[in-house]
Amino acid sequence: MARHGGGRGWYGKVIGAALGVTVLATGASVWTAQAGATGSAPRATASATPGAVKPVDVSIVHASDQGTRGVNITIDDGPDPVWTPQVLDVLAQYGVKATFCMVGTQAQAYPDLVKQVVAAGHRLCDHSVSHDTTMDKKPQAYQSQQILDAERMITEASGGVRPMYYRAPGGAFTPYSRKLAASRGMRPLGWNVDTKDFERPGTDAIVATVRQEIADGPTILFHDAGGDRSQTVAALRQVLPWLKEQGYSFGFPVR
Repeated sequence: MARHGGGRGWYGKVIGAALGVTVLATGASVWTAQAGATGSAPRATASATPGAVKPVDVSIVHASDQGTRGVNITIDDGPDPVWTPQVLDVLAQYGVKATFCMVGTQAQAYPDLVKQVVAAGHRLCDHSVSHDTTMDKKPQAYQSQQILDAERMITEASGGVRPMYYRAPGGAFTPYSRKLAASRGMRPLGWNVDTKDFERPGTDAIVATVRQEIADGPTILFHDAGGDRSQTVAALRQVLPWLKEQGYSFGFPVR
C-alpha cells in the first residue's frame, strides 16, 4: 500500500492538541455500532462485561462482507465541516454505506459530524490521533498512544459508538500496531484501489482510477479532509452509480 505523505502537513496544526492525552481507560463501558440502521440513529449496545472487547483477526482486511461482487467505500482523514457533509449527501443519494476512517483530533473537534456519520448507518475507523505516516518507525509506546487515544476520542465524539477498524496512516502498520488494534476489536483495514484524490488529479482521473483498478480488489480509498475535496465529491457522484451498473453491491470490510 502506498504511503500518503506529500502535501498533507495540515495535521501538524492539530498535533499539539493531541499531546498529553491519556490512553483509553480499560474500565470504561464499551459500545458496538449498529451500522445497519438507516435514517435513524443506531443503537449503542453495551458489552456484557464493562470494559471487555472482543478481539478480532490481526490480519489486514480488504474483503467485503458482500462477497466477491461487494465494494467497500472508505473515507479517510475527517471529519471536516465543509466536505464531510457533502460526502454524506452523495452517499445518501445513492443509498451507499461507507467506512469513515477518522483522525482523532478531527473527531474531537467536530463531534456533531461524527454523530451524523453514525446516525446515517456508516461505520467508524480509527485513523490515529495525528495522521503520522511514519508511525511504523516510532516506538511501541508512541504507536499505542496514537491508536488508543484516537479510539477514545472517536468513541467520545460519537456518543459511545466505538470504531470497528484501524487504518494506519499511509499504511504504516506494524505487527505491534495490528495486534494492539485487533485486541481492541478494531480490524486492521487496508485498501485495494487508491484513488489518489488527495493529490487532486482531477475528477476524471479519480473516476478512471476506480474503473481501471476495481478488479484489483473491493476496498476503495477516498478522502473527506486534508484540503479541497470538491473533486472527490464530484467523482463519487459518477463512481457510485457506475459501480451499481456494473453489478457491484456496497458493503463493509469483513470483521
